[in-house]
Amino acid sequence: MSQKSPSEPSSHAATTSMLRSVGLRPTQQRLALASLLFKGNGRHVTAESLYEEASANGIKVSLATVYNTLNQFKDAGLLRELVIDSGKSYFDTNPEPHHHAYDELTGEISDLELDVDEQQLCGAMELPPGKDISGVDIVVRLRDHGQ
Repeated sequence: MSQKSPSEPSSHAATTSMLRSVGLRPTQQRLALASLLFKGNGRHVTAESLYEEASANGIKVSLATVYNTLNQFKDAGLLRELVIDSGKSYFDTNPEPHHHAYDELTGEISDLELDVDEQQLCGAMELPPGKDISGVDIVVRLRDHGQ
């Protein structure tokens, strides 16, 4: 079950409540990382970019802890993982189904409003026996002219 995260927890208490509501213990490191992640709407971060942001804000946390926390938040429904290239995952603070544009030059991801009939798309697919569609992720890749 996907649970929408608040776009901007206004306080330590709100962040604590958000974590508890999805069954996560509000440790100091989870609270610190959540305060960075959910400070704005629709953020797309990598573990490395969140680690750098945490370090720049004086939060002492290892890269492994950042990875673990992002995956815990994802498993709890607070984040959505976007695998853009093999070995390159972004985490979206909007866990609701939606689509994205990816700039191949800058690595920037932005939300994309697409008028796509996902049921029609899925209905046109021939699936292997015993398989169901668990979701649809559309990523439109952008590049500069001439590349």
